[in-house]
Amino acid sequence: MSFSFFKPSRPKTPQEVVKAIRDSLLALDTKTVVEVKALEKALEEVEKNFSSLRGMLSGDGEAEPNADQAVQLALEFCKEDVISLVIHKLHILGWETRKDLLHCSSILLKQKVGEAYCCVQYFEEHFELLDCLVVCYDNKEIALHCGSMLRECIKFPSLAKYILESACFELFFKFVELPNFDVASDAFSTFKDLLTKHDTVVSEFLTSHYPEFFDIYERLLTSSNYVTRRQSLKVLFAPFLLLSDFLLEPPNSHIMKKFILEVRYMKVIMTLLKDSSKNIQISAFHIFKIFVANPNKPQEVKIILARNHEKLLELLHNLSPGKGSEDDQFEEEKELIIEEIQKMSRLKNLEL
Repeated sequence: MSFSFFKPSRPKTPQEVVKAIRDSLLALDTKTVVEVKALEKALEEVEKNFSSLRGMLSGDGEAEPNADQAVQLALEFCKEDVISLVIHKLHILGWETRKDLLHCSSILLKQKVGEAYCCVQYFEEHFELLDCLVVCYDNKEIALHCGSMLRECIKFPSLAKYILESACFELFFKFVELPNFDVASDAFSTFKDLLTKHDTVVSEFLTSHYPEFFDIYERLLTSSNYVTRRQSLKVLFAPFLLLSDFLLEPPNSHIMKKFILEVRYMKVIMTLLKDSSKNIQISAFHIFKIFVANPNKPQEVKIILARNHEKLLELLHNLSPGKGSEDDQFEEEKELIIEEIQKMSRLKNLEL
């Protein structure tokens, strides 16, 4: 008498798991999507397969994940073009499947064969998939999932470089002002990562696209939307801190030096010092102080500081970050800036 039906089923191999995922995604064709019951059944199969993938990559509570299997899964994902399938079918997938997908994609991107990240290489050979993920910010149903996937991709310099230099990068200036707060905030997080994760990549981008980038960025700084203004100041200040140690560190110091010679941008920041929001005032101050502390201020900057010194000094005297551990440093910096502006006001040879 056989009791073989009591035996545990044989664990699936990475090849079998990926094939099952691929087949279930392909089953989500146009015909299936228009038939409700067929779609529900197909989506259940996709969810089950991604749950199996997650268990294989992260462990299932009984068995620890196998590093060799993780690498094999990544290789199979690339070989079978499952990455492309997933991105193009993302809008159809259920919430649990998307959640498992985000978890798994983060792990798969980190898998190396020798010195190469195989999934990163796949994206490098299919850069259009990154464009797809960016454009998905226009679809609020999957915007946050695509944003999470983008931020995982941006951790790799070659993928961040592509997005920065692609036509789709300019879309971020639209996405950060979308009416949906969650989507706009997520877009800002991705935007900030693009400008802060890789110093050399960002330096090369800003060097090559300086005029057009800051022309568009000025629109964010002067936006009527409070969140946009505040986040834009944070994003603007963050790369400056990371790109150079207050104008001293190569290879990025020339970007900062060029920016603080631009009178038009100093005027924008001065306007933000008068904003009704204290948070925006404080953020604006941290950029304004760089213009003022610059030892090589152009003549026009000196003239503007001198002519506006009374209003500027009044604003600065009334500016306080509130209670906190950074009060002392803020006050020290503020006093130095006040002294420099007073010095400008006493100069006799300032002429246009």
